[in-house]
Amino acid sequence: MQKSRRVRLWIGAVVGAVVALSTMATVNAHAATGCGVAYTVSSQWAGGFTVNVNVTNLGDPVNGWRLAWTFPSGQQVTQAWNATVTSSGAQVTAANVSWNAAVATNATVSFGFNGSWSGANTTPASFTLNGVRCTGDVVSPSPSPSPSSSPSPSPSSSPSPSPSPQPGDAMATVAAMQPGWNLGNTFDAIPDETAWGNPLTTQALLHHVRSQGYKSIRMPITWSNHHGPAPDYTIDAAWLNRVRQVIEWSLAEGFYVLINLHHDSWQWINTYPTDSTTVMNRYTALWRQIAGTFRDHSPKLLFESVNEPQFAGTSGDDQGDQLVNTLNTAFVRLVRQSGGGNATRVLVLPTLHTSSEQARVDALSATFNALRDPNLAATVHFYGWWPFSVNIAGGTRYDSNVEQDLIAGFDRVRNAFVSRGIPVIIGEWALLSWDHTRPGIIERGEFLKFLEAVGYHARTRNLTTMVWDAGQFLNRNELRWRDQGVFDMMKAGWTTRSGTASSDQVYLPRTGTIPSRTLTLNLNGTTFQGLRQGTTSLRQGTDYTLSGTTLTLTSAALTRLAGNRAYGVNSTIEARFSQGVPWQISIISSDTPTQTATTGTTSSFAIPTQFRGDQLATMEAKYADGSGAGPANWTTYKEFWSSFQPDYTAGTIILKPEFFAEVNDGRVTLTFHFWSGKQVTYYITKSGTTVTGATG
Repeated sequence: MQKSRRVRLWIGAVVGAVVALSTMATVNAHAATGCGVAYTVSSQWAGGFTVNVNVTNLGDPVNGWRLAWTFPSGQQVTQAWNATVTSSGAQVTAANVSWNAAVATNATVSFGFNGSWSGANTTPASFTLNGVRCTGDVVSPSPSPSPSSSPSPSPSSSPSPSPSPQPGDAMATVAAMQPGWNLGNTFDAIPDETAWGNPLTTQALLHHVRSQGYKSIRMPITWSNHHGPAPDYTIDAAWLNRVRQVIEWSLAEGFYVLINLHHDSWQWINTYPTDSTTVMNRYTALWRQIAGTFRDHSPKLLFESVNEPQFAGTSGDDQGDQLVNTLNTAFVRLVRQSGGGNATRVLVLPTLHTSSEQARVDALSATFNALRDPNLAATVHFYGWWPFSVNIAGGTRYDSNVEQDLIAGFDRVRNAFVSRGIPVIIGEWALLSWDHTRPGIIERGEFLKFLEAVGYHARTRNLTTMVWDAGQFLNRNELRWRDQGVFDMMKAGWTTRSGTASSDQVYLPRTGTIPSRTLTLNLNGTTFQGLRQGTTSLRQGTDYTLSGTTLTLTSAALTRLAGNRAYGVNSTIEARFSQGVPWQISIISSDTPTQTATTGTTSSFAIPTQFRGDQLATMEAKYADGSGAGPANWTTYKEFWSSFQPDYTAGTIILKPEFFAEVNDGRVTLTFHFWSGKQVTYYITKSGTTVTGATG
């Protein structure tokens, strides 16, 4: 973390077509002719499709070819590669380019194109090669020349040219990578694989991840600490062998694998504006070695130029876009020139900051247009609407702000790339502050709604997603999910929708009469099928009622579910829907939290708090004039964990030194918001490094 369109030769370049046709050599007037055509639709989506065409010359060698056909359903060619294509209505002609004009007897030449369609995408009924219909047979003119008087040149005297690199199907490759998983904080860790707390990667780990349904692994790799000095920047052999070992283990498990330059982006690549020669030399030296090492590895291995490119000292993002273009272009040309499998390997190019902002997407589109390479994919990252992703500015819930941010970002890359047959990889996604080491920042039910929505909106836009997992999802030591329900929701999103609700918590008073409670169901295209506690179904009409999407839990049912009404979770029920995973609902007994006066310092201050079954959602901090106190003073709501942190075991709420570092001397009003809806007001007074706290 730090936080693709396939480029093809644009068609309709009339000058190129004229040049190609004017230089075409004609077939010998008395030569035997014949041809066969394999026309394969390798990928199709709403309004678009990709075709690979293989043309086999069954007659005498030709030097210069023209394949013609008629589209039967009004299709149009939009882009092509390895041929120059022109159209007149439904009539289409594909002519050779300079390097594939010669086709020997029984040799095959290939090209491909993207097209648009509506209504139907019917395969053309017939093709002609240089005016001769391709039937799969050889046609000899009459009179037929004597073999002795006019022998056909032997294959040895007119050899077939070396097979030119043919485009793979980048769209199909990237689609086959869904879903993907990041081996985060491992080979990208500094200085080595275990430095950031994860164990050595094992075959057992990879097998487990594969068994959970993942089809691709992104292996972020930081190379900075593992190569020698200029000018060669020789990669350490032991490091490269270890990387190769895990790549080959992954390929053997059936994974697609994506590798990159990772934290190099901010360690040294970011100095490109002021040290372009050194950075480019180092960048190309590393990729030259990586490309050479993996030149003949499986095409299921993909390369990503650089993770989250960023630059120091630019005039702005426009210049940053230009520098990313420079790096991406150098990367593609270098890898392609290394030959072997790299000639057609799918290469993945990021936007500046790996952002899905429109300007960044537009800049990457321009790079693809210039490169004219059919085997490229685009990548962006997605960590959600920032206030929700880190819990700041009151962003505690999966609300319309979060939803619209998700939809807008996914729509931008879908419209820019996928709609034209160009694959997109969401190379990293999650929420920034969802972490098992910092519980409570993101409320679990709100996170589940986010996971459900990401799965749906990515799937319906044909985006391949690779979840960022630095250990917060999968416990790699025990090979188990830290929260099985979180993984279950994520997995369900790969294929279907799940129903959710306005909350996964129902708070009840610790004492007194328990009233009925309502929740709003988010059906997400499903139908509600009832409530269950364990294996026991709750009774509609007695335990709950449903009016539209309003689910009401009755007083009687809640009284039973509350049991002895001890503080905290008394029981759990689940709403079941026609598809997807059930929605768990915790029945919780609580009272309004209480706090007491205390003293401390700016480096050590904790407010004694009796939570009484409740959970902290967020904290506001205001000066007397109502303005925000502490960091991010543009909002009164402070960032969870960075400014404050609950300690439920110790019975305190900790105010961090980072919070006090930006608080003026004097009185500050704190308002603590709890998930029950209760609010508690507390006052602190800062004088130098001394802090006092009071309830009034």
